[in-house]
Amino acid sequence: MKWLVRFSLAGVGVAASILAWFVFNVYVDASHPASSVDLVVARGETLSEVADDLLRRGVIRDAFSFRLLARISGQEDAVHAGRYRLPAHLTQAGVLRLLSSGAAQITISVTIPEGFTARQIAQRLQESGVGSAGDYYRAFMSDSIVVDGERTANLEGFLFPDTYSFAAGTSPGDVEHAMTARFLALFPADAAQRARRLHVSIAQLVTIASMVEREAKVDQERPLIAGVYYNRLRLGMPLQVDATVEYALPHYKTELSFADLAVDSPFNTYRHAGLPPTPIANPGRASLEAALFPQASPYLYYVYRGDGRHAFARTLTEHNANVAKYEK
Repeated sequence: MKWLVRFSLAGVGVAASILAWFVFNVYVDASHPASSVDLVVARGETLSEVADDLLRRGVIRDAFSFRLLARISGQEDAVHAGRYRLPAHLTQAGVLRLLSSGAAQITISVTIPEGFTARQIAQRLQESGVGSAGDYYRAFMSDSIVVDGERTANLEGFLFPDTYSFAAGTSPGDVEHAMTARFLALFPADAAQRARRLHVSIAQLVTIASMVEREAKVDQERPLIAGVYYNRLRLGMPLQVDATVEYALPHYKTELSFADLAVDSPFNTYRHAGLPPTPIANPGRASLEAALFPQASPYLYYVYRGDGRHAFARTLTEHNANVAKYEK
């Protein structure tokens, strides 16, 4: 009987020693890392891989106790992908807390200019170090949102241009949510009613705003250019907007050729009457307001005259005279 008691006491002593070792490693020892450490957690990386990397980088003293802590605290799958800056002298519990909450993620400021296409936005995100352009572009062109009860064809036109803060490795879904939420928050509450009075849907109104964004150079002319589009739509005239042809081409061109104007695409408004099937860019607030509140005028034509402005005309004869004057 005595040996059984001694054995039990020894077992309790071992368990106590293991518990003390675990508590010390996880909650007490804050000697690591000696200085701040930048760490990248790749998307799809397992907790074991993260723990091994932390051990190699000197952030934690023991990978097993780190994994055990994550398991017993239910945070095995809670570590977010991204780029982190871990401060000096963290306990393992502190490291896990920062990785699972995302609090130590290094954010990247990304500015998306007005008029960028979905492809350009995806490329800007990659150039800024957020993630893969291909991943973002595929998501932008395959996902959609519902606006005024209508599901959009994709997200072109609804990714609001602004400055955002993203962590490296931010998923396409999270980027989309941030940009479309900004669009919906800033879009006027009465936009749907206004669109109906203009005899267009919200998606069509955004398409008009996207053409204004790509064609206008100064804010004062945006409502006037929008008015030209509405005038031509009302008369059943083809819009003949160069920016829609540029969108249809595989690569952006500063000058269009006659062959470009003949490209067979539903976005070519020289060949197809009516609006293109989707927006051709992501308009800013000024262009959206211009599409919502177009300036009434008799104009059906415009041509760029230089100095950021256009010459407007009521008839084809007037327009041809402007073209001869301003297009050298």
